[in-house]
Amino acid sequence: MQYLFIITYGRSGSTLLQGILNAIPGYLVRGENRESVYHLYRFHRTCTDEARRVRRSDGRLLPVTHPFFGMDSFPADRSLELLRGLVTETLLRPGPDTRVSGFKEIRWHQEDLREFVAFLRQVFPGARFIVNTRDHEAVLASAFWRAKPRDGRLERAESAMLELSTGLGDAAYRLHYDDYVSDISHLDELFAWLGEPFDPTTVRDVMSVRHSY
Repeated sequence: MQYLFIITYGRSGSTLLQGILNAIPGYLVRGENRESVYHLYRFHRTCTDEARRVRRSDGRLLPVTHPFFGMDSFPADRSLELLRGLVTETLLRPGPDTRVSGFKEIRWHQEDLREFVAFLRQVFPGARFIVNTRDHEAVLASAFWRAKPRDGRLERAESAMLELSTGLGDAAYRLHYDDYVSDISHLDELFAWLGEPFDPTTVRDVMSVRHSY
């Protein structure tokens, strides 16, 4: 199984991108989960940090009389394995023909974003990421953003995402909504990066259907 995640912000056209990817045979990219996986990351990080903090330098386990009894032997590798199973079985739910599984999310605003994505790469070995952006004025004109103050949060979010993609190297691909909706040939390189044949007819069919709300 391969894993693919869409990193973006609200009203960026990411639901359309989700539809384009799901039109590829063997792909199943789920929608948003309100950063629920981030909470799993916080669980794992809290436990591993505490285990490191309370672990004795001489290797002896904490006694039953210690307030953190048992925390020093928290099984980090087993935690990652179980979290992979939990997310796969509850959020991703791949089918028997699924080759590539993942989700898209618009909530990547965390201060520890880089650490969170590193966690995702531990849970899902070989994971790749599409960073999807859009013209800011078009984004801010949407009902989703009009109710929010223009305090630079969109610019900060995109800057952090682009910086993240640079650090990910070949594991990330940058895509701009305005480019491919005006000329779908811009998606040719994305499909090449995915290692999939590009079918313009199928893509046009997907783009002719309204996505999101």
